[in-house]
Amino acid sequence: MAFIGGVGHTNIDLIYADLARLPTMGEEVFAKKFEMHLGGGVPATLVNTARLGLPSKLLTFLGDDFFSNFAKKSLAQYGAETVNLYQGSRIPVVLTSVMVCSQDRSFVSYRDDGVAEEYPMEEVYRNLHGAKIVDMHVGFLEVYRRLKEEGTILVFDTGWEDDLSIEKYEEYLKLADFYLPNQKEALKITGEQTVERAAERLSEFFPNVVIKLDKEGCLLKNEKGIQIIPPMQNVEAVDATGGGDAFMSGFLYGLYHGYPVEQCIRFGNVTGGTCVQGIGCLTKYVDEKELLEQVKMIG
Repeated sequence: MAFIGGVGHTNIDLIYADLARLPTMGEEVFAKKFEMHLGGGVPATLVNTARLGLPSKLLTFLGDDFFSNFAKKSLAQYGAETVNLYQGSRIPVVLTSVMVCSQDRSFVSYRDDGVAEEYPMEEVYRNLHGAKIVDMHVGFLEVYRRLKEEGTILVFDTGWEDDLSIEKYEEYLKLADFYLPNQKEALKITGEQTVERAAERLSEFFPNVVIKLDKEGCLLKNEKGIQIIPPMQNVEAVDATGGGDAFMSGFLYGLYHGYPVEQCIRFGNVTGGTCVQGIGCLTKYVDEKELLEQVKMIG
């Protein structure tokens, strides 16, 4: 049976919420709330596609440490098939401290880069072979090339990096069928000053350029020109963490069922808009019935 697949590190978010402000160097600020959750990335997206009723297969890396065991117990609660590819002795999960205040949020993350040396590429390919759609993650370029030749739809989302650039990810962009940056990431990767110019630059790679505009909705540029797909209405945002991964899940739902790209974006606006109304990446979500009802309300 066709499925949606992806390989990526599992993230654990240590969330410090309801901060009056973010601390500056040398300061200590107390949060009114603290929670620990599964974080974003490929695992969060595939948990949400499973919640939408899609056959979903997550390949990830989990050890025997405290945080990996927390991730195992958390993933077991969801419907996505999970394959653990890690056999080493390091801590393979990514740890992120998330500081959330009313103005914005900041992150401090730790990842053991030595884990990348142990990627079992052939096992990754074997588990993703036959996927209809794959959520791309950096580090598996040779696998994606093989899947592309077999007709798998590839969807890419980089996330923010200080050195984000087209040159760094050109090979991924050439392979991907869709790239889903937010506005800040689109400006950074292209080096442009406006979202319209960023869309023009990205159109060199994609016939359908998609740029998430947060509460303003989503920009789509294609042969019809530029249009803004409106956001979900009456969203009371609490925490933007995981909103992009949730958007991805709705977008993939549309692709899986063969909807036009405009409708895929509407699905993404609903799943993303729902996610940000709770703390963490997976607290607030919609099932398939709720998704279809909410999209009708957007129009």
